[in-house]
Amino acid sequence: MNTTKLIEILKKRLPSEHFSWDFDNKTNILRLEHALLKKGMDVSLPEIIAKYELKKDAAIEDVAYTIDETFKAMELELTEGFKGKNNIYPVIRSTSFTEETSSGQRFIMKDHTVETRIYYALDLDTTYRLIDESMLEEIGLTATEIMESALFRVRSLPTSMKEDAVAGNIYYFVNNNDGYDASRILNTAFLKEMESKIEGHMTVSVPHQDVLIIGDIRNDTGYDVLAQMTMHYFTQGVVPVTSLSFIYENDKLEPIFIMAKNRVARREKK
Repeated sequence: MNTTKLIEILKKRLPSEHFSWDFDNKTNILRLEHALLKKGMDVSLPEIIAKYELKKDAAIEDVAYTIDETFKAMELELTEGFKGKNNIYPVIRSTSFTEETSSGQRFIMKDHTVETRIYYALDLDTTYRLIDESMLEEIGLTATEIMESALFRVRSLPTSMKEDAVAGNIYYFVNNNDGYDASRILNTAFLKEMESKIEGHMTVSVPHQDVLIIGDIRNDTGYDVLAQMTMHYFTQGVVPVTSLSFIYENDKLEPIFIMAKNRVARREKK
């Protein structure tokens, strides 16, 4: 797979007389502009090609679906606006994720961990729209009310899991494919419930937005397996978040490498 072939495939997968396609050879960025909306989006082709090597056609389907649904959301915004819509959920993003829209409007955000930040999304059934400051008046809520509403709604999401055992360690996977799997990390009642079941050290991982992994780590091998697992998911996700896992202790999430350093320091003091 190369960039030329990938663009050809995407054009066949996304036939539209309204799209203009502009590929920058220097940056390997494909720019799609929608003539009617006067808006567009940038697509990094090397990232898709790398995922294609792992997932084959599924990787192309993922990006085509994302592009299609993004423009549908833009069309809905143009024709209907946001008035009366209040299905709001939190979404987890990396701290390197952009803080502004392409037009310079700041997103509604809240700090979470050293690796993650909370954004807020208006659910539009098959997709969602990250909420920025320009949308608040039409939605009819303040930024604080947005955050409170989102936290309330995330607690109502199902937390069904799959379980896997590797080398004496237990791993639980939340993967409902509703766009908010990683957001379950904000459901404190769920985390406390899981903590009561954990026999070893409890870890929490959000390698991409569509999975939450909780680990019951009972030996050193468990950490090695967890590191490989989160990196695998991180490289496959449509929206990667972080390959770093967290220790859940005393109602707090702390990156594993920081926790390890603290434990070494405590031992040295003793």
